[in-house]
Amino acid sequence: MQGEAENLGAQALAPGTEVGGYRIARAVHEGGMARLYAVAPLAGGPPVFPLLMKIPKLGFGSHPGCLVGFEVEQMILGRLKGPHVPRLVASGDQNGTPWLVMERIEGGRFVDAVARAPLDAAEVARLVGAVAAAAHDLHRQHTIHLDLKPENILFREDGTAVLVDFGIARHAELPDLVEEELHVPVGSGASIAPEQLQGRRSDPRSDLFALGVIAYQLATGRLPFGAPATGGAMRRRRYIDPLPPRALRPDLPGWLQEVILRCLEVHPEARYATAAQLAHDLAHPEQIPLTQRAERLHRAGPLVVARRWLRGLHEPIRTAATPSRHLSGAPHVMAAIDLDDRNDALAKAMRSTLRRARLAEPDLRITLLAVLQPLTFGEDAATEVAHSQQTAALVALRHWARPLGLPADKLRIHVAEGNDPAGALLEYAAAHHADRIVVGARGHSVLRRYLGSVSARVVAEAPCSVHVVRPNENNP
Repeated sequence: MQGEAENLGAQALAPGTEVGGYRIARAVHEGGMARLYAVAPLAGGPPVFPLLMKIPKLGFGSHPGCLVGFEVEQMILGRLKGPHVPRLVASGDQNGTPWLVMERIEGGRFVDAVARAPLDAAEVARLVGAVAAAAHDLHRQHTIHLDLKPENILFREDGTAVLVDFGIARHAELPDLVEEELHVPVGSGASIAPEQLQGRRSDPRSDLFALGVIAYQLATGRLPFGAPATGGAMRRRRYIDPLPPRALRPDLPGWLQEVILRCLEVHPEARYATAAQLAHDLAHPEQIPLTQRAERLHRAGPLVVARRWLRGLHEPIRTAATPSRHLSGAPHVMAAIDLDDRNDALAKAMRSTLRRARLAEPDLRITLLAVLQPLTFGEDAATEVAHSQQTAALVALRHWARPLGLPADKLRIHVAEGNDPAGALLEYAAAHHADRIVVGARGHSVLRRYLGSVSARVVAEAPCSVHVVRPNENNP
């Protein structure tokens, strides 16, 4: 066994080396900026979960951003929690070289899925949806990753996506050391967003652009913009489109191309408003409204490219809101609709509530959700009738929504089935990152009399805020 290392970052450490109360077991990975080691604590029994030590490469010839990136990651990991990030265990400094110890994620690597590309549409949707859910959780914690790529995505044993390597990330409540120290756009050539190339590091939709790059690669086996290494080559994505995925894979469904090209829009305002909206669409592709993006087979022509280039020369650099402020203006509002309740006053009050939300939060998305009781007669007959019942319910929900006048990209509808409507509402809200639930307080349907007050349980157990709407009896 070796003693404590004197210059941690200069060269790889041998097994048995002791650093900050931990013993190196083996080298796990060596990148351009840091080395990773599997470690175990010197004192006490075995760790509760596997541990990983990260040490920046600070020897002669190391990249000047190594130490900055390490300090950024150390600050940000200490602020983050939840299943989508590794747990920070300890950090310290030895002879002028910093180190940190975090949870080692052992479920699987995203790069292994990329190696199998092109994948079928369902698998692309599942994988990218999992990463979008992780990105949304990060954004809710005031953080933008800004370097989402397959190498920085791992999986837990249950399939939960975990984001790693926060060296160029931005936390809205912490100093931006990357911007202060490096003074140049920073990111991976394959996936850096156009606004990052302009020095904008505060827009969570930059991560959505990177998710579009990942989805494109999974669907086609190719990178949409290649892997340029110079700033000039990267800036081409501000005015030259990628080749549409269906030009490479004609069998790709239109809904997947719609999603990918929307994520890859040059201007953040044209992309999905939030990663949660992206995750929701990938979980329910049948509800995605198709535009001309879905049918596109060619890049934009030279005249369009020239106009974009000229416009970009004079385009001002916009200031983006912080992640939390941006998300607050783009909530997922879930409205529980009881199709058996014929209370027109309540329906009118709920529509009024949703209209006010739309005016106050123009980037919101509304999901109308109805819960049907399961059928109890013969299996064959039940299947046919259930399909008819679901179709009728979907039509009824669209009819209910018509007075709202919502554009197609702002409305989703869903019909669930079960004897526990409150449970179905709560499950859907948790799975699809609902920010607010709108539910009626009064109703006289058979379902409500049988099951009791749905709204009371939703208020008590919801993972988000709940707006209980009562009808205006004086203005039916």
